[in-house]
Amino acid sequence: MTEITPIPLAQLTTLRTGAAPERMLDATTTPDLVDALRDTWARGDEWFVLGGGSNLFAGDESFYGTVIRVLTSGVERLPSPHEGRVRVRAQAGHDWDALVAYTVEQGLAGIEAMSGIPGTVGAAPVQNVGAYGQEIQSTLVEVELIDESTGEVSTVPASELGLGFRTSVLKHHYGGVPLRRAVILSVTLDLAEVGDAGRIVRGDQLRRALGLAGDAAEGAVPLGWVREQILRIRAEKGMLLNPEDPDTWSAGSFFQNAIVPESVALQLPPECPRWPVAPDLDAVTVIPLGAYDGYIAPTQTVRSDVKVSAGWLIEHAGISKGFRLPRSRAGVSTKHALALTNRGGATADELAELARFIQARVQAEFGLLLQPEPVLIDVEL
Repeated sequence: MTEITPIPLAQLTTLRTGAAPERMLDATTTPDLVDALRDTWARGDEWFVLGGGSNLFAGDESFYGTVIRVLTSGVERLPSPHEGRVRVRAQAGHDWDALVAYTVEQGLAGIEAMSGIPGTVGAAPVQNVGAYGQEIQSTLVEVELIDESTGEVSTVPASELGLGFRTSVLKHHYGGVPLRRAVILSVTLDLAEVGDAGRIVRGDQLRRALGLAGDAAEGAVPLGWVREQILRIRAEKGMLLNPEDPDTWSAGSFFQNAIVPESVALQLPPECPRWPVAPDLDAVTVIPLGAYDGYIAPTQTVRSDVKVSAGWLIEHAGISKGFRLPRSRAGVSTKHALALTNRGGATADELAELARFIQARVQAEFGLLLQPEPVLIDVEL
């Protein structure tokens, strides 16, 4: 590890806010990262790790503690116990989109719809990143991590991470602390080996985004084509980082799409986009012949939760693309209502004021309180 002169977080985060912290360490290898974390924990410092800075909203005051920059990188291809599949292990500091590009080039399917998502590999499982119906939990096998409580390094299966919609046991939720305080060192994915043949796109959300009509069985499409289309869509929405475009000076989607019971979703306008988030429980019941007594229990109706579009709620609460509060340098993206942007020199207070205003308007109109998606450091909404 290397202790460096602290750099203002405004220079290291895509929202461009935050002063220089008290202390900053760089870790370029996994042993460096382990040493930096153990040293910081032994000192009793407040701390957080910083990857790509694309999911962090830092306050205007200096963070009184240690910031550890995760600069590790590297990808290795491993055998999978499943036929027709390959495992890929990537270091926590590796650029996420670079990993997606690598898998597409190698003909490995499973994360291509998540092209263009900024940030690092280690951050991806923490909030179970996803896009267009594809989430990392669908391919995640395990992570290597180090726990703050013990300082020990271990390999943890995905099943123990509590993965849900944009969440895990490792995530700092607004107003709370993670259930498990630990830092990911590497991530292992299990991907389908499809080569140049591509794969059939089955998810309705992804098919709509790609403009694929009709039955999913019509044929496979190349992974490279899927990636190109997703990158084009994200660019049109201002969701690809561009130093010349203030619409991209954001943390991506600032608010999470709301997850509500089906009964609540039914009270929203029918035109509000929504997607079920629970699996279809159309399971086959198998009763051994020797145990069959002529009675089959009636099927119970299970109502699923529903994901509703936060962007739609914002726009229909009267917040248009490009909206700004008077005399504020923070504004809603001109391309995407879900992105709060720094239009140049905005303070964290200005962005927080805009976020609170949007929350209040949506809650007044629809009765739902939108929750922030970025990790908030010394900022309150």
